Amino acid sequence: MLVRRTQPQLPILQLPDENGRDAPQGAQTGGPSRGVPVSAAPASAAAAPVAGRGRGTRSGPSRLLQISAWASFVLNVTIIATGGTVRLTGSGLGCTDWPVCTPGSLVPTPELGIHGIIEFANRTISGPLLVAGILVLVLSWRIRARRSDLLVISAVVLGLVVLQALVGAFVVWFHLNANLVGFHYTVSLVLVCVTAAYLVRMFEDPLPRRVDVPRGFAILTHVTTLFMALTVLFGVLTTGAGPHSGDADVVRDGFDATVLSHVHAWPGYISLALVLALVGWSGVRRLRTLRWSIALLAALLVQIGVGVFQARSGLPPFAVGVHMVLASLTAAAMTVVVLRLKRPAAAAAAAPAGATR
Repeated sequence: MLVRRTQPQLPILQLPDENGRDAPQGAQTGGPSRGVPVSAAPASAAAAPVAGRGRGTRSGPSRLLQISAWASFVLNVTIIATGGTVRLTGSGLGCTDWPVCTPGSLVPTPELGIHGIIEFANRTISGPLLVAGILVLVLSWRIRARRSDLLVISAVVLGLVVLQALVGAFVVWFHLNANLVGFHYTVSLVLVCVTAAYLVRMFEDPLPRRVDVPRGFAILTHVTTLFMALTVLFGVLTTGAGPHSGDADVVRDGFDATVLSHVHAWPGYISLALVLALVGWSGVRRLRTLRWSIALLAALLVQIGVGVFQARSGLPPFAVGVHMVLASLTAAAMTVVVLRLKRPAAAAAAAPAGATR
C-alpha cells in the first residue's frame, strides 16, 4: 500500500493589500500570493535595535560610562566653585608652590592658616577630576568601533584637564597674574561645555547627523552663541580688573572695572533678547530645541539677576562666586541647544514634522 506524504504547511503572515487592508489567506491579486512564510522573515529583524536614545541596546553606553561621564561634568563644575572660593577669599597663594604646597611639604603647614587649607582643597579636586577623565577615555576607547565621536570628545576633555593643571602651575609661579587667572577660569568653563556635549552625544544613536531645524533658526542659534561668548569674555576681564583677583598684591590687567562692567552687560542683554527669540521660534515650530531653549532662558535670567544684584551691592564675594558657577552652567545649556540643532539621520527621517524629542 502506498502512503502519500504531504508537505507541512507553514503559517502565513498576511501583508496588507494596496488599500491597507489585510489580504485573505491565499488570496491572489493577479500574481503570486502576498502571504509570506514566517520562516522567511529575516531573523535579524527581531533583533534589530530600536532607534532611540540607546538605553538598553548593545550600542548604548554602559552604566559605568554613564556614571563616569556625569562625574566628570559635575567635578568640572565643582572645581569652578572651589576655584572661585580660592579667588574670592584671597587664598590664591595659600600654597606658595606647585605641585607641592610649600617647598618641602606637599600639604599645607599650620603657618599657612585657613588660606592654605582652602587652596589645597581646591587642588585636591584635581585628582578625582583627572581619574574621571581617564576612565571616560578608556571606556570610550573600548567602544571606539561604533562610537568614535565619544572617543574624540573624551580625548579633548582629558587634554584640557592636563592643560588646566599646567595653567594652574603657571598661575602660582607668576603670583596670580590676573590674565592667567582669567584664562584658568576660561579653560574650566570650556571643560564644562565639552563634558556636557559628551553627555548629550552619549545618549544619541551613533549615526550620521543632519540639521533638523530651519536654516534661519540655526543661524540665530550660532549668533546667540557668539554673544554669549562675548559676555563671558568681558565678564572674565571685568572680574580680573575688580577687587576679587585672588590676592591683594596680584598684578591687575590694566582695565577700568567700571567701564568693563557696562561693556560686559550689553552683550548679556543682547543674548537675553536672542534667547527669547529662540524660545519663541522653537515653541511656534515645535522644534526639538524647545526644552533646552527654555532651560537656557531660565539660567540666563537667573544669571542676569545675580549680576545686577552684585553690581548694585558692591560685589559681595558669595554673589560673585554664584555668578561664576552660573556662567558655566549657562554656557553648558547653550552647548546643548547647539547640539540639538541636529539629530541622527535615521531618527530625523522617521520623526514627524514638528517633533520636539
